[in-house]
Amino acid sequence: MPPRERILQAARELFYRDGINAVGVDAIAAAADTNKMTLYRHFSSKDELVAAYLSELAAEGDAVWAEARNAHPGDPDGQLRYLMRKVSQWATQATARGCALANAAVELAERKHPARRVVEAHKRKQCERLVSLVREAGYLRPERVADELFLLVEGARVSLQSVGPEGPGARLYALACELLDSRPKRKSIKHAA
Repeated sequence: MPPRERILQAARELFYRDGINAVGVDAIAAAADTNKMTLYRHFSSKDELVAAYLSELAAEGDAVWAEARNAHPGDPDGQLRYLMRKVSQWATQATARGCALANAAVELAERKHPARRVVEAHKRKQCERLVSLVREAGYLRPERVADELFLLVEGARVSLQSVGPEGPGARLYALACELLDSRPKRKSIKHAA
């Protein structure tokens, strides 16, 4: 594996396990079986490395939207439920550290930090995509339904991190389906032939 990928892989494991602020570049270089000079040749700073790590995670999250479209072409409600099932599976399979992007947002309090901007942009994009998909699925008040789903997902991740798989976070998919089933949808307009 090329040095840049080894560095990113090592950073990913260490940042997630120990936290971004707790991990230094020496530890990352050692885990990547390289040295600091090589690390700095690929990433000008630890901040840049953190931003690259989070950008990779965001891209993986974005790929699930394409999976949902492919799994349920032309069926936005099916896509929504697919996304909720997928996030629920990730949440229950995750370790006790929870969502890496949410963890980074907590650790990186400085609003102008380049990695913090990656997290905020990703979460905003997810919210916007969710509103659009909820609207396509025909739900009334799509912004509100999307907000409810987004908060349910974020809350489930925190619940799984704080109380573990015995807590309410383990029921994310069922709760999301109940929420969707209880929200009104636009009536279909049938055209006379």
